[in-house]
Amino acid sequence: MYPHRYFGDETERRKWQNPEDILASIGLRHGSTFVDLGCGEGFFALPAAKLVGEDGKVYGLDIDGEAIRRLKQKASKEGLKNLCLTVGEAEETLLCKKCADIVFFGIVFHDFRDPLRVLSNAQKMLKPTGRLIDLDWKKESMKFGPPLQIRFSQTRASSLIQSAGFKIKTVRKTGPYHYAIIAALQ
Repeated sequence: MYPHRYFGDETERRKWQNPEDILASIGLRHGSTFVDLGCGEGFFALPAAKLVGEDGKVYGLDIDGEAIRRLKQKASKEGLKNLCLTVGEAEETLLCKKCADIVFFGIVFHDFRDPLRVLSNAQKMLKPTGRLIDLDWKKESMKFGPPLQIRFSQTRASSLIQSAGFKIKTVRKTGPYHYAIIAALQ
């Protein structure tokens, strides 16, 4: 779960990926509870914390303790107090039970050691009306991103998500390099 190794700094990344637009397009709203698995330094977690506001909550999880430390510093600098950040593996960690409106994989699904176990944990964290979002790299050659052989095609990611008991609601393109799968509990 180290997506930052796949592209340049945040300023460069924002040229081709706008986290605020993506979060709004998946239905993240004021007062929501958002779980960001593989949150890294907060490319999605920080904008999510601003979007959900004081009445909402953002849980972030990453195996990289240094990334979590930097994310905590950024959140503190911006006065954000609605983040709960944890160092750990998504396969082993439940951040909450039936609390999340959205469980989000921000271009990390292919990095999980055991994707089905992560999906099982996501089910346990989601509210009955919650949604799972997998934003991931297209399985196409490009000048950056993870190696092609570890990327999940839309078909493979959808199959894994369905086999874990989710119902796929939509699959769509999100910019030139990524797709998003939106799924719900069955």
